Amino acid sequence: MTVQENTEQWDVAVIGGGNAALCAAITAAETGARVLILETAPKPYRGGNSRHTRNFRCMHSGPLGPLTDSYSEDEYFSDLMKVTGGKTDEHLARLAIRTSEECLPWMEEHGVRFQPSLSGTLSLARTNAFFLGGGKSLVNAYYRTATALGVDVRYEAKVTHLELSDDRIVRIDFSHEGQEQSISPASLVVASGGFQADTDWLARAWGPAAKNFLIRGTPYNRGVVLADLLDQGVTQVGDPTQCHAVAIDGRAPKFDGGIVTRLDCVPFSIVVNKDGDRFYDEGEDVWPKRYAIWGRLVAAQPDQVGYVIIDSRSLKLFMPSVFPPIEAATIEELADKMGLPAQALRATVDGFNAACGDTSNFHPTELDGVCTTGITPPKTNWARPIAEPPFYGYSLRTGVTFTYLGLKVDDRAQCSVNNRPVRNMWAAGETMAGSILGQGYLAGFGMTIGTVFGRIAGKEAAAYAN
Repeated sequence: MTVQENTEQWDVAVIGGGNAALCAAITAAETGARVLILETAPKPYRGGNSRHTRNFRCMHSGPLGPLTDSYSEDEYFSDLMKVTGGKTDEHLARLAIRTSEECLPWMEEHGVRFQPSLSGTLSLARTNAFFLGGGKSLVNAYYRTATALGVDVRYEAKVTHLELSDDRIVRIDFSHEGQEQSISPASLVVASGGFQADTDWLARAWGPAAKNFLIRGTPYNRGVVLADLLDQGVTQVGDPTQCHAVAIDGRAPKFDGGIVTRLDCVPFSIVVNKDGDRFYDEGEDVWPKRYAIWGRLVAAQPDQVGYVIIDSRSLKLFMPSVFPPIEAATIEELADKMGLPAQALRATVDGFNAACGDTSNFHPTELDGVCTTGITPPKTNWARPIAEPPFYGYSLRTGVTFTYLGLKVDDRAQCSVNNRPVRNMWAAGETMAGSILGQGYLAGFGMTIGTVFGRIAGKEAAAYAN
């Protein structure tokens, strides 16, 4: 197939079509730059993982939009340190946190609408602003804004190669409408996500167990651009085995199940493996700070599967999956329906119930100290006996949202090669999130990183082009 040299001149090319890419494109276009978005997905599936998001974690010194009270930089950073175990770049993390406060009004100015935060297990009314209409609504709002600013969008534009010459990207190769094309923009922003949809790459990093993982988001984030740049020596960051992975409903599809397959019931349950044994403290912390550890915990179990067991008292305490739970009148019947050893599950439930103490202080939306005694692992909060029929169960699988191996950036979102900046290339969103997230995850923080660094990258790319 012949390569068509595209003669159109672009100031800034943005690779990717999700939140970070759109923030970069809008910011660049508002300076007067000619901007082109190259989105791999077809138009109905545009937006990458941002289609499935719900909220944005935001620092604020007082009530702001839908957010109540205040959420300081130090508290936000402390929350991040807890989930990452200290594996973060403090300078970049604090930059993202501080800048998030100005982002929320910017988002509203560019078409995003917010709703009151959800209540219940998420407990996010103070820390996270929820999008009215979810991530799809946010994506559509940004595309409307970008179009009004004259941004050109190519859907099903599959970037195959970025030609790095010394310290500049001199050419972008992509396929579009059956033709191989090349362009040479003055500058570019890489916002094309992680490699999680390439399950062979996941298996190289994790081993064969990764073949059992489900991919929560877009099937188009295959890491093609990331691999191309890393092969050319662009500085990388992050561990290929680290990712944002949560425990999701085991009945979810292989790709694109999104937020509706997430299960928030773990704090009010016991979780067992296929042998009927508990393996971790289900009540360790409030869900937004701990839910992202459960993907890795389930990944370490036999066949990479876990099982949630709850009783009727807990059924209304969490946001359910799109799939109904399995229901049974007895624990033994539930075990049979779920393919678990009935005697082993009965023994686990009985042992757990016997270890539960006074439950009068049970409080589903905060750490209540209602704990077990004398069993391992303990349950340190919300430990009520599994005793009120009917009983319910869900299967759990590891659901990968995005990977943390990516492009290392500085506080201007600029990439580097051989200890020198790549003069005309910046990165934003999941493709550089490993610069901040060494491990773990904090609810809504991916959107923070994408919005903050998308705007920075767009501004810097436009300034270079001009």
